[in-house]
Amino acid sequence: MNLKKSQIILILVAALFLGFTGAYAGVQIAQPDGPEFAQNSEPTQSLPKSDGQANDAGLPGDLHKIAQAYGLIKQNYLEEVEDSQLIEGAIEGMLSTLEDPHTSYMDLETVSQFNDQIESSFEGIGAEVSMVNGLVTIVAPIKDSPAEKAGLRPNDQVLTVDGESLEGLNLNEAVAKIRGEKGSEVVLQIQRSGVAEPFDITIVRDEIPVETVYSRTETVDGKMTGVLEVTNFSENTFTEFNEQLSALENEGIEGLVIDVRGNPGGLLNVAEEILSLFVPEDIPYIQIEDSNGEKVEYYSELAEEKDYPVSVVINEGSASASEILAVALKELGYDIVGETSYGKGTVQQAVPLGDGSSIKLTTFRWLSPSGEWINETGVEPTIEVRQPEYYYTYPIQAEEPYAYDQTSEAIANMQVMLSGLGYDTGRTDGYFSVETEKAVTTFQSDNDLAATGEVNEETAGLIETQLIEKIRNGDDDQQLDKALEELYR
Repeated sequence: MNLKKSQIILILVAALFLGFTGAYAGVQIAQPDGPEFAQNSEPTQSLPKSDGQANDAGLPGDLHKIAQAYGLIKQNYLEEVEDSQLIEGAIEGMLSTLEDPHTSYMDLETVSQFNDQIESSFEGIGAEVSMVNGLVTIVAPIKDSPAEKAGLRPNDQVLTVDGESLEGLNLNEAVAKIRGEKGSEVVLQIQRSGVAEPFDITIVRDEIPVETVYSRTETVDGKMTGVLEVTNFSENTFTEFNEQLSALENEGIEGLVIDVRGNPGGLLNVAEEILSLFVPEDIPYIQIEDSNGEKVEYYSELAEEKDYPVSVVINEGSASASEILAVALKELGYDIVGETSYGKGTVQQAVPLGDGSSIKLTTFRWLSPSGEWINETGVEPTIEVRQPEYYYTYPIQAEEPYAYDQTSEAIANMQVMLSGLGYDTGRTDGYFSVETEKAVTTFQSDNDLAATGEVNEETAGLIETQLIEKIRNGDDDQQLDKALEELYR
């Protein structure tokens, strides 16, 4: 490689590093895989220096090794390699050393998908994912999405896509395989906590819903109570939330439950806007901490808090912006009902690199009003409530029918599912008893299936379909019921 080309490559690398300086004001931030926005603060950050001698541009002196490696590959590698492949590989290599699941390189296609998520309009399966211990992990399925309808759950690990392993792929590469056009089918192999063997879930991709706020009223102890379900924090969420809250207040609600279960987060400024409706001006609703440990508190202009009780419902799929909302209201003294949340307490900024690509880089911590950092621990509810056991089941893999006198973990799962549908299996320990056989036969008769008493693929598919529909309808929703029950106590 000649000297001129070395100099060109070194200048290119320098430009990539220099692109960080001054790029922090008002740019996009992303959480496990949902976008957020930063405050217009901390506009600059100085470049780090290595032990090597710095050049005139303020860059580490040993960066010449990158140019040297580039030249060696271009001149001596057996096959032809594109320049862009090497440059992007170098960037991804640097980011991988940070061992941060939320920091990543986004090429042009990924940036486009990222912007689609901000606008809440894209096609795919409708699930937010993160890279956890090297495994693509579901943060939460989006409400009314194909992923939710198929029964995906928070913390499910995706092992393969259409039979192809995701091992060795970065998050963006894995997501590219999972996403696809409306109407196309994808088969995900899932490993679920507490389940011994992986299982397959077939999902038909679709357009992901744009709506992010759903409202209704419930009557509790004779009092009209509002329920606001927030499924994501996207561009229009605050407008939707504010309009629907105002409508509920005009109807005369006497209490409010905010449901952020399965909400993987989104735009930070939207969470702040919503909090400004509830947290009074005398306490901060959030603190932002930079890499130097310096903290900035943010306050609302609200004179006083609501004159009615408020509670929040969370679960393990509530992440990032959802946790910002929950912990702030928790420290304000409101009840938080459900299960401990995901635990993401960092902020990312998507920094443009000049060619349309970006680096999504962790730059800040967010802290609760009192200064608590919930990263990797989550927000603990003030009232802990689990859902009925059938909420935690997984698809039945009945390649060979389940039948009388068999025993397995999969049969135990099936028994819990049938019990959840109201059929008495007699036991849920995995032994296919006479009572279980009768329950299966009754289910088959009720649904015009051949009453064999054995669970084949057809019977299994119908059990799954009916159970998922029951869950989506909110039947036996013990967490929400408890939140409503405790609201006026």
